[in-house]
Amino acid sequence: MSETNGFLDRPDGERMAWRRVDGAGPTVVWLGGFKSDMTGTKAQALADWALTSGRAFLRFDYFGHGESSGDFARGTISRWRDDALAALDELAPGEVILVGSSMGGWIACLAALARRERMKAMVLIAPAPDFTEKLMGPEIPPEGRAALAADGVWLRPSEYGDPYPITQALLDDGARWSILGGEPIPIEVPVRVLQGGDDPDVPWRHALELAMTLKGDDVVFTLVRDGDHRLSRPQDIARLLAAVDEVA
Repeated sequence: MSETNGFLDRPDGERMAWRRVDGAGPTVVWLGGFKSDMTGTKAQALADWALTSGRAFLRFDYFGHGESSGDFARGTISRWRDDALAALDELAPGEVILVGSSMGGWIACLAALARRERMKAMVLIAPAPDFTEKLMGPEIPPEGRAALAADGVWLRPSEYGDPYPITQALLDDGARWSILGGEPIPIEVPVRVLQGGDDPDVPWRHALELAMTLKGDDVVFTLVRDGDHRLSRPQDIARLLAAVDEVA
């Protein structure tokens, strides 16, 4: 078994980087978080798992992330959703298991709603649906609001590196894709949610709201009481792999 890589040409001339392990299906597809990339600890652990177990696995970088082209500040939920759908349609034929982390949990839900007939299961880590409106928006300080009004962009401080450019376009577009606070979300495949109790970015109650809003009955919510947002410790990785094994 080996991992291949390449670029998927997008209609606007941008290129989306991907890596794939060919193996038995359904294909496990990694959907990363906001400003993260496909070389992170969890994605690499899944690639190693796929290589040793003979399973099909796909990971990719959204527009403006990692090895893909594009200006991150021009990214929106619509664009990153479209990237996920392109990856599913062109690189992962047949049934899929979506594994989404943070923003990737939201993108996974949006992709599942758009490709319902191909969904086998989902594993979500600290899922952040509607984060632009429900998590990020309320925390924008007055100076951030002023910057958005004047320039259309605010540089949000981050614990994980350089400040993130948050644009008014991202906030406005995110509101279009809201999935919480209304009718049950018509996703009925098995879903496993892993959530840290000490997550400073996605409160566990937010992730639980998603779990309770999903229409299907086979939904298991696991609270890792001392877990952070990344859930990348060895014991967290073990839980992730066990969850993927269970639904696969």
